[in-house]
Formats: sequence, C-alpha cells, structure tokens
Amino acid sequence: MNIDGSVALVTGANRGLGRAYARELVKRGAAKVYGAARDQAAVTEPGVTPIALDITDAERVAEVAGQCADVSLLVNNAGVMKASTFINAPNLDAARLEMETNYFGTLSMCRAFAPVLATNGGGVMVNMLSVTSFFNNPLDASYGASKSAEWSLTNGIRLELARQGTLVVGVHAGFIDTDMAAGIDAPKISPESVARQAFDAVEAGQVEVLADERSRTIKASLPRDHELIYPQVQEFWDALTQGTR
Repeated sequence: MNIDGSVALVTGANRGLGRAYARELVKRGAAKVYGAARDQAAVTEPGVTPIALDITDAERVAEVAGQCADVSLLVNNAGVMKASTFINAPNLDAARLEMETNYFGTLSMCRAFAPVLATNGGGVMVNMLSVTSFFNNPLDASYGASKSAEWSLTNGIRLELARQGTLVVGVHAGFIDTDMAAGIDAPKISPESVARQAFDAVEAGQVEVLADERSRTIKASLPRDHELIYPQVQEFWDALTQGTR
C-alpha cells in the first residue's frame, strides 16, 4: 500500500506512540489523518483531524466507523497497561480493564472498520502489540495476557480478511520511550522509530514488525521458551521479590 494519498485513522493519537504514528502519516503524505482519543481536545498534532473515541464503547466505535467511511489505513494503537500480577493483585479490575481495552476494544475496531476497508479497496490494519505478546512476566502479567490475546486476534483477522485484500500488520516492541515506560530503567526504542518501521512494513506488504532487538531475540527464542526465556524471568522475579514472600 502507498501511504501517500491514503486516509488513515490512529487510535490513542493524543500522546506518545500514537502521536508519532499520526505525525509519520502526515510526513508520508496521507491525504487525511484522523487522530482518535477519549479527549478530542488532546489531539493537537498539526495536520491531524481530532476524533473523540473510547474504543471500549462499542456504540461510539460504530459511529466513528460511519463518520470516517473514507479510511483505508487503520492503526489500532490505543491500549492500557496497569502493571498488575495475576495472583497478588487486589482484585481483577486491572486485568478486566486491560482485556477490555487491548483485546475487546481492538476487536471492536477491527469489526467496525473491516467493511470500511473492504469498500475502499482492502486497505491495511496495523495492530500495536508488544514483546509481551510472546511471553509472560509477573511485573505486567495481566497486560501480557491481553497482548497475547491481541496477537492471536491479529493473526486470526489476517486470515479472515485476506479475501477482501486487507493487509493486517502486527507490530511488536519492547520498551518504548513514552509515558507508559517512563519509570523503567532499561534500553528503549523511540516512538518515531516504531512508527517508521511500521509504515515501512505497510508499504512493503509485510505482516509483522519486530521493532527492536529484544522483540527479535524473544520471538526467535519461542521454540525454546522454557529453556531460554522463563528461567531468566524467574531469576529476575525472585530477585525482585526476595524478602516479600
């Protein structure tokens, strides 16, 4: 797909990675870029048309799909991370919010915009996933579960939408230098780099982006995950929680 002249919609476009996605689309010559966020006024990127949207509100998702019927490129970027464990979390609120947003919200967007993309020649969906789609870490356990579900969703809708000519791109990254990872002392990739790689993949017709070395290493380790991934996670978790159990 040639992004120049396309019409795109980016969810979570008010900050961080979503803003970088929107900016890169404008830079690449998109004819129109809708920037969606719960607070429409928070979408301030030049050249971007603000749209009020909470992706967990199915009725509003349907309304936006009707209002933005010219979209040929959908970027499902909106998400939430609550840094919640499975067992020691005080309740299921964080897990439910993450699943409602990252999985069900993305699913609602895919369902609503699939016929829009079909009408406009097939188009492209880009789903922003995570390195934690591939494995689980107790630091953000329920987030990882929601991203794993979203990865499965991405692979599934790619099969379902192939006949209508829709390219479905899954983008995986480790820590990105945004507010979500602000408190983490670890190597981070810039949101601008993620956006560039994602849209390079769109224009090349590629289905997957492993945006940083961590994502590439983890994905390559999946056949030996219980040997190469989880012992390191266990060691880190034990060191972190020593004396608290």
